[in-house]
Amino acid sequence: MVPFRIDRHSGIPTYVQLVLQTKQALRLGELREGDRLPTAREVVGALAINPNTVLKAYRELERDGLVEARPGVGTFVIRSLAKPGMAEKTALHRELARWVRHARDAGLDRADLEALMNSALAIEYGPDPEGT
Repeated sequence: MVPFRIDRHSGIPTYVQLVLQTKQALRLGELREGDRLPTAREVVGALAINPNTVLKAYRELERDGLVEARPGVGTFVIRSLAKPGMAEKTALHRELARWVRHARDAGLDRADLEALMNSALAIEYGPDPEGT
């Protein structure tokens, strides 16, 4: 199950945060085809948000062809976003975590790290088409 978390100070709509977190879980292989997403009731209970917000997020994921709602049963993953290179995720994650600790020990905060990462990503992949 996706451990959704909401940052109420981010300025990003709650339903978009749910969509982005689900897509991240799909990319990282934390959600796989056939997995059931938490019900709207479960998400509402965990996060104290409006059920329509959850349903809006799930509809967007359905429009993207990633999940399928099955009435009376739940919402299920029908397509993964994981790529073959994600099999090396554990080693890459350890290396990245080590890098983050090193940067933090050097006095950098989260915003500094995000700026560095975005800069490196822009150099390697070009500008972010979504502007995030």
